[in-house]
Amino acid sequence: MVLRPIVLLTILCAGFLSPTPVAFANETDTDDASVVADFLGRYCLECHDSGSAEGEREFESFKLPISSEQQLITTDEIIDQVTLKSMPPEESSQPTDEERLALLKTLRAGVEQARNLVSGSTGRTVMRRLSNREYEVTLATLFGRRVDTLGLTADFPKENTSHHIDTIGESLVTSGFLLDQYFQAASRLVETRLGKPKMDPKSWHFTDNFQQYEELTGAHRTVFQFEYLALYEQPNTDTRQGGYGHIEDFLEGVPVSGLYDIEVNAQAMHRDTHYDPKIFRIDFSEPFQIAVVPGDATKGHIHYPQAIEPILATAIVPDEQPEWLPFRVWLEAGQTPRFIFPNGPYESRASVIEVNRRYKDEFKTPKVGVSRTSLLREGKLPHIRIGEVKIRGPVEEPHGSAEERAVFGSGGFQEDHALEQLFAFGQRAYRRTLDQSDRDRIAAMYTRRLSEDATPRQAALDTLKMILCSPSFLYLSEITPEEETLLRPYDLASRLSYALWAAPPDQELFDLAESGQLADPAVLKKQVQRMLRSERANEFVNGFLDSWLSLRDIGNLPPPRKAVPAYYAENLPESMKQEARLFFRHLLDENGPATDLLDADYSFVDKKLAKLYGLPEKDSMRLADGFQRVSLAGNRQRGGVLGMAGVLTVSANGVDTSPVTRGVWVLENILGTPPPPPPDDVPTIDANVSGSTTIRERLSKHSQDKTCAVCHRNIDPLGYALETFDPIGRWRIKYPKAKGKGTAAKIDATGKFPSGEEFTNFADFKEKLLETRQQQFTRSLIEKLLAYSTGRHMERADQYEIDDILDRVQVDGGGLQTMVTEVLTSNLFRSR
Repeated sequence: MVLRPIVLLTILCAGFLSPTPVAFANETDTDDASVVADFLGRYCLECHDSGSAEGEREFESFKLPISSEQQLITTDEIIDQVTLKSMPPEESSQPTDEERLALLKTLRAGVEQARNLVSGSTGRTVMRRLSNREYEVTLATLFGRRVDTLGLTADFPKENTSHHIDTIGESLVTSGFLLDQYFQAASRLVETRLGKPKMDPKSWHFTDNFQQYEELTGAHRTVFQFEYLALYEQPNTDTRQGGYGHIEDFLEGVPVSGLYDIEVNAQAMHRDTHYDPKIFRIDFSEPFQIAVVPGDATKGHIHYPQAIEPILATAIVPDEQPEWLPFRVWLEAGQTPRFIFPNGPYESRASVIEVNRRYKDEFKTPKVGVSRTSLLREGKLPHIRIGEVKIRGPVEEPHGSAEERAVFGSGGFQEDHALEQLFAFGQRAYRRTLDQSDRDRIAAMYTRRLSEDATPRQAALDTLKMILCSPSFLYLSEITPEEETLLRPYDLASRLSYALWAAPPDQELFDLAESGQLADPAVLKKQVQRMLRSERANEFVNGFLDSWLSLRDIGNLPPPRKAVPAYYAENLPESMKQEARLFFRHLLDENGPATDLLDADYSFVDKKLAKLYGLPEKDSMRLADGFQRVSLAGNRQRGGVLGMAGVLTVSANGVDTSPVTRGVWVLENILGTPPPPPPDDVPTIDANVSGSTTIRERLSKHSQDKTCAVCHRNIDPLGYALETFDPIGRWRIKYPKAKGKGTAAKIDATGKFPSGEEFTNFADFKEKLLETRQQQFTRSLIEKLLAYSTGRHMERADQYEIDDILDRVQVDGGGLQTMVTEVLTSNLFRSR
């Protein structure tokens, strides 16, 4: 029986990669050992005998039955390579389809027989601390309000990741410096939010002395006498000329942390300017936006970006006349409000220079040059003009502050019940019931502070700090006995809540743990589905995509500002991340097929991405529309994560693209088969394709080295398919010219998988992935979900249960919600 390659591969994926081998009508009773020995001897030992062992793979001693975990791993590798026709290499003698099938049938049977060999020896999660991300979300949950305005982790050591995942226990190390930072963060949070003095609301009204960035001072003094605060550019620029507007007479900031009402009398100036919009790199059809961010004069230049500046509020600025725009924002003690122009012009200095060059004849000033003073007096320079600012606060919150109610309960701190309140908080912070030793430590701390003449409230606050520095809070420490494999309910509840919400269990989940009902798989499944429906599951979406797709790395290698100004002017990184998040969340909510992640006829874009992608919606969408689902039917340039700008940006280096870099990214993140690192003595490949020499030609020459050929045969074709995208994901058909000269080389996106399937372009490449590697992708995604949610990478002993999960997901239709639910109710997730 002779089978075509794609048919063969389909049969292999459907049959021999499943727990139950497929039987063929013409199979013989050939001895298993001879089948393996004959195949390896004929096709493999030339390169992989004990003497050569290329790629550190030695098969001469391999034989059945499988007797060790290492031999099981070797068997998996042989199965994968032979199934995908990656081995033997193309230039070597090739086995017939029947020989491949006979070998794979024999090996898969051997793997199944070895299941008992590794039964009960699956990996274990190292006790891990909270990641910095989880730490901040946890504190926001426990204290009932956002804490990003405090920047509690700003000085923490940079987080280590393992294969881009930030929840792996082995990588989350704790140093003495970090412990000191934990203490400082706990003290600052507790004192700032709960130890602040009670203060009646105050009012401030500012009408002048609106100082600007130094370079603007002369013009504003001459034209406005500092009676206006002007915003000239969006904040993400190099020059810092009018990106941040502050109140010079309020540099000391608000006296205590709290809610403050801010009113700004503002007007959009010259949105109808006759100057060429290309000078300013903005869309004048969009109304101007203003936003409020915190600033701290003690933490850096007040006109520059600062480490702590989350957007607190936004509004649309009117064109016709000044109007009062109200905001209610949270400010920390010492913070002063600053105003920014999110969709403003890009780099005010460059705009002024260009207006001067092109429109100087319109001004009365001498023709030697037009100053900013003349532009403000006579010209039509677009900007936001603020005439007055009113601030009032702290605003009293009904029934006490959110922090007071979250920590001490609805009645606030009660001296007569202080210990009970501290025990209740400790239980929420430790994510389990307190034992007697916990209670003794909390009581001892509270009593000691009272004996040192602290007030009862201060003693309670100091005890809260101790709780927030306890290992029981900082670590996902397990109370399940060492000899037990399955997690007990409290530990299971914590693992689940941190997997989906990056935060402690809510009351419903905690109650089910306390009653023991969470150990029931049916109850666990209902909780998974309930928690996935919550908006809080966006923490899972964001955290997992940052890990799986490496989206947190967007911005680490940004493109040159002059080459791609839109990347900065339109804050494209945030839009890129949001597209992937909304797409993944949609599949979760609708239980859409996980394979849509490989290719789909729709996506979610805002106006910025619609323009970047050249979609027809770019002409009809408005910024105010936010993200909308758009059809990609007939669009062969987009669809699935591989067509998303975020993925294409993070798999490039900001300056140019490399088929090797993107090919490795696909192997690691889509197919779950990362290649080995290159040998130390292999030279790097110049990715510059300017001129007549293309990167394909250079890689072809590089791959002539026998040391490089095997890996590049697997890597390069996957990257060639993505070469029609530039470093920020824009579609292209040619490479850039060499410094604007010469002939631009045309991009060749054709390629061939090691298993023989050829593709002609990006769309064809995705089709081949779906046809031949759908199961491989699904399995890889399951492994990534398990690693992220359990805090450890999967090992060979885990693969049998991964097979079981894969089977259940496929039987149920392959939906993403089904996949996540199966992962979070699996024995692997429920085990230590």
